[in-house]
Amino acid sequence: MVSGIGLAGVLKKHYSRKVLYPAVIALVVANTINAGVDIGAIAAAINLLVPIPITILVIPIAIFILAIQIFGSYRLITKIFKWLTLALFAYIGAAFFAKPDWGEVLRNTFIPTFQLNNTFLITLVAILGTTISPYLFFWQATQEVEEEVSAGRKQLWQRVGATNSELRYAALDVNIGMFLSNVVMYFIILTTAATLFKAGNTDIQSATEAAEALKPLAGDAAGLLLAVGLIGAGFLAVPILTGSAAYALSEAFGWKYGLDEKPYRAKQFYAVIAAATLIGMLINFLGINPINALFWTAVINGVLAPPLLVLIMLIANNKAIMGERVNNWWLNLLGWLTAIVMSAAAIGLFLTFGKS
Repeated sequence: MVSGIGLAGVLKKHYSRKVLYPAVIALVVANTINAGVDIGAIAAAINLLVPIPITILVIPIAIFILAIQIFGSYRLITKIFKWLTLALFAYIGAAFFAKPDWGEVLRNTFIPTFQLNNTFLITLVAILGTTISPYLFFWQATQEVEEEVSAGRKQLWQRVGATNSELRYAALDVNIGMFLSNVVMYFIILTTAATLFKAGNTDIQSATEAAEALKPLAGDAAGLLLAVGLIGAGFLAVPILTGSAAYALSEAFGWKYGLDEKPYRAKQFYAVIAAATLIGMLINFLGINPINALFWTAVINGVLAPPLLVLIMLIANNKAIMGERVNNWWLNLLGWLTAIVMSAAAIGLFLTFGKS
């Protein structure tokens, strides 16, 4: 909001491109795989509600999502996203249908376990990578730019700088979003622990298996709620994944970009979205295990995030970029602590690689 450009644009302008390009390329690869698996998850969830083969559903789902991004305006897409977030509350409902032991839940919530072995650390890195994801850094920063462009600030000089009220509103928006996303994540973990893990079912190979396995354990309602959650989450995730990849590449290479731009004015931007969506769609026909693919892209994100977090902290304290809006001590404490914890988890993962 202060610089008037997205994260990739700031990195390109003020830092080495040797840092920018590897980060952007890794982001695009991880996002494309992630988008493909999410398309498959949407198809699997619809298959639970309507008995249409998953492979038949994959192509129309991908085309539908792509059409909305290419032909829909930024405002239309954000409105759709806001309504789709309601589907995420299905995961919270599913946890209550699972009837967990709430005493045990509270105890393990506040007294977590920690193990210094590769299995635990790789799961920890995956959880961190799917929560504090690099694509969110690029998406959120560029979304703020898109908001200003949509409000009529089309020129860079009109976007540079931010008022106290604008920053307060943005902080409220982001903090509420982070809080709710973590509540949803908590209940996903809770539902899985109370049903699949408790029953010893720890080798789920697909989204369909996950939802089907929940039915005898938590009833039809849990399976239905999870299906609704998967559909909503998938339709939210795919455009953000492909869109953030397109934003990052466009800023890195100086292409015109924006969901409010016409396709003929931002050819490369929309070409990246189309390529990422279609390549992701094809992943579903390669026989790749979707659960494993999601897990390993989360691990990649968990390894990619720490160096990006360090760069973001350097940017947030760079007066040449931020002026008087540099981080205060509290944000610096939180930011550097997060970067240290994520770095330690990633380093620990490499040090214990190959060990049980």
